Amino acid sequence: MTPHDLLDGLRSRRPAALARAISLVENGAAGFEAILEALHGDLGRARRIGITGPPGAGKSTLIERLTQAYRQAGLTVGVLAVDPSSPFTGGALLGDRIRMERQSLDPGVFIRSMASRGSLGGMATTTGEVADVMDAFGFDRIVIETVGVGQSELDIIRVADTTVVVLVPESGDGIQVMKAGLMEIADVLVVNKSDRPGSDRLRQELEVALGVRTGNAYRHIPAHHGADVSGQTPRRQEAKDGGSGGAGAEGRGGAQAVAHAPPWEPPVVGTVAAKGTGTDELVEALDRHFGAQEGSGELERHRHLRLEQRTREVVDRAVRRWTWSAEGPRPTLDAALGDVAAGRESPYGAARRVVRALTRGGA
Repeated sequence: MTPHDLLDGLRSRRPAALARAISLVENGAAGFEAILEALHGDLGRARRIGITGPPGAGKSTLIERLTQAYRQAGLTVGVLAVDPSSPFTGGALLGDRIRMERQSLDPGVFIRSMASRGSLGGMATTTGEVADVMDAFGFDRIVIETVGVGQSELDIIRVADTTVVVLVPESGDGIQVMKAGLMEIADVLVVNKSDRPGSDRLRQELEVALGVRTGNAYRHIPAHHGADVSGQTPRRQEAKDGGSGGAGAEGRGGAQAVAHAPPWEPPVVGTVAAKGTGTDELVEALDRHFGAQEGSGELERHRHLRLEQRTREVVDRAVRRWTWSAEGPRPTLDAALGDVAAGRESPYGAARRVVRALTRGGA
């Protein structure tokens, strides 16, 4: 298939062309950057939702329920599941297409598994580019599930418009969760398997921990013996009721209600994904967050930063590729590596020598 045919197939929404384009990008095959460049003008229509959390939290089942809800609303969905890499082949060990078999048969759903390829951030470096291909293809929603490794899955915030952190009662102390860093990246928190013992306690701990960040620590704690310990002033209550995270925003129509709202406060949503419980509440929370971001201008800023970061990554990749290629400064590199191996120079001194040669434009 020629690049022209591939682009034509993508713009005609042919699944075979989409699968081929994703493979080109994921494998860094010849011409993949030209394809991405041609598709750049078609980006920005899809909402990108990142799903992350520790292993066993039920992320795949939750995505299955989200996909069902979006399809019932007439929306198309692309699912990008980043799985652990095989240490032997580099491929994905687990395919979410197996776990979401019913959705994979729906022509309005496209599910692709990607290998993390050793990325400590839970995603391969090409994940964002594959999401771009899905965006250009025309999906209404793109759901990205990161590999379930817990504390290191922070790269998702660079790719997603909304980041959902999924926890379960067995996740432990909510304060420890906050220390792990997941609290810092969450736009929406989900306590899945919330029919299990300990779910109410975890939700309360998460809400208090979120309140510590916003100065609203005890707003969810009921009054004790008639004493109001919530610490809410009328102004704070008004902001909560009219803001993006409160009930007032729901009754006032989303983005218009949050245009002048205070910073987004992540809601804590209880779900039982295996039974489909809480899915509607999660979809509503995702819509409210997107509306809040769009109304405040944060969405545009976030996407601008995403493009800036992508440009840096592409430059870094091009420089590395050229530096270590046959067309690069091979004599200087070979001499530096030989000196390091012989013990005449440290890697740091050798690196400085190579950089000086590059900046002078010589080898």
